[in-house]
Amino acid sequence: MWAKRTFDTLKWPSKAAFRLGLACALWLACSAVPAQAQFSYQDLYDFPGGSGGCNPQNTGYLTQIGDGSFDGTVSGCSASIYNLNPFSSTVFNSIYSFAGSGSFPMGSVVFDTYGNFYTVASLGGANGFGYLYGNISGVSQDLHDFTSVEGQPQASPVLGKDGNLYGITLGNFSGPGIGSAYTVVPTATGSTYQSLGAFAPGLVYAPLFLAADGYLYGTSYDGGTSDFGTVFRMSTPSGAIKEIFHFDGKNGATPYGPLVQDLAGNFYGTTFSGGKNDTGVVFKITPKGAYKKLFDFDSLPQQATNNSGAWPTAGLTLGADGNLYGVAAQGGVNGSGTIFQISTTGAFNKIIDFTGNGGGSAPGGSAVTGLALNSNGIFYGLTSLGGANGLGDFFSLTPVNLKEILIIAGPIFVLPGVPVEIFGNELTQSAEVTFGGVQAQFQVGSDTYLTATVPMDAVDGLVADIFQTGLQVQTLSAIHILPLITNLDPSSGPVGTQVGIVGGGFSAATKVAFGGVQATDFTVVSPSFIQAVVPPGAKSGKVRVMTPNGDAESEEKFVVN
Repeated sequence: MWAKRTFDTLKWPSKAAFRLGLACALWLACSAVPAQAQFSYQDLYDFPGGSGGCNPQNTGYLTQIGDGSFDGTVSGCSASIYNLNPFSSTVFNSIYSFAGSGSFPMGSVVFDTYGNFYTVASLGGANGFGYLYGNISGVSQDLHDFTSVEGQPQASPVLGKDGNLYGITLGNFSGPGIGSAYTVVPTATGSTYQSLGAFAPGLVYAPLFLAADGYLYGTSYDGGTSDFGTVFRMSTPSGAIKEIFHFDGKNGATPYGPLVQDLAGNFYGTTFSGGKNDTGVVFKITPKGAYKKLFDFDSLPQQATNNSGAWPTAGLTLGADGNLYGVAAQGGVNGSGTIFQISTTGAFNKIIDFTGNGGGSAPGGSAVTGLALNSNGIFYGLTSLGGANGLGDFFSLTPVNLKEILIIAGPIFVLPGVPVEIFGNELTQSAEVTFGGVQAQFQVGSDTYLTATVPMDAVDGLVADIFQTGLQVQTLSAIHILPLITNLDPSSGPVGTQVGIVGGGFSAATKVAFGGVQATDFTVVSPSFIQAVVPPGAKSGKVRVMTPNGDAESEEKFVVN
């Protein structure tokens, strides 16, 4: 029987301590040597308490910004939004303090397309159930105070396909105990909150993930047919939920972490419990719900340690080598958790045993935040306990075979002709930037970021930067081109007229309609040009092009005469 382990503090705000952290604090720490010589671990910042923060417990990942540093939140001691800069002697810098207006922020920092950023406080606000924080045009704002009916926010919202933000609260306190979905519509000068209604599968601790098919995918800690949690998807902008998998204990139970997707479209994640030893699993699942357990974490007897680690709370990170990387919150040689690598077929390799408090080769323990892969090819992460002060630390994990990458700052669904900010390294040496192999105009801002305009002929694919030396660096995930109609030529004519539809994002167009009447004769000449014949029965109206990435409608009407 697989017992469902509960972190009460994550569910209900009446308890301030995170049970996982307390449990991990009971383990004795001793020194350990990294198991794999192809990685090096460095302790970059030991949280000291007070204004320097303590016990970071983000449910998602640190967020890279333009200079290569990271933004995040810390809930312990002085609850705040902070910046961690591994390249500066002053690593920690507080950006905003939640004191007096809210507390216990556990979500990531997320940016909208206007450069504003957001997170959530799980407590505080006008109603005591947390609030949505936004920094709009440099001004800190309480954008929405959650109510007992809406539920307490745990994870921050994420960008959807349409450029709006979407999130799910943890659970309400005046009804059936389920949370609610919501959206935030950003503008250059402000943002509007809108509830999308009750959310059914179960309690959600992790942020949603925007997938290649345009849906948002997530995990619920409980719910489903066995009440061991689910994998679900959310449609936008409606917020409609579809459960695609129910955990049964044997194949994993109680997932806390978010999902990640590879280029083939498969998702990967972890469960906190369940599996062969009731210490969690790594799993693979397709968008249609075909599930495969990849790995069972080792057993964790009361007075013994294990090898692999146990009870993974965080999500996985896709590495530049095609493998997945993650952290286990407990277990390992020292009982303080591990860092591990696993292939997409399930080949497991432990990299680091955390050494707990004080010194050792990898100080830190009880890591509950996913590893963040920087554009410089180095992984960065947080532990909620351990380190020199026993209050957690910020660390780096550097592969010997370092491989730099590009990171898209913002949505992965973009319109032709729109500028996109790209993070990288030594970008002043850039000679060419391409979207799916199509050359783009670009402007370098610094060594670590540039802005590239999506070409009208761009197609779905990786974004690449070819340097003057011939070296090519690219993203790990594809960017997806939304359709856009800019012109109709001609803009009027009788049935049977051949019309040129000009724009972009047309490469996989499936349908063309004139005034709501579908054309049976059309040809995609290029990603930016379609030739279509006005069909019998067509009426004057706007022209619509439908693609797997979305639909586009012309601003002008085609007049049938």
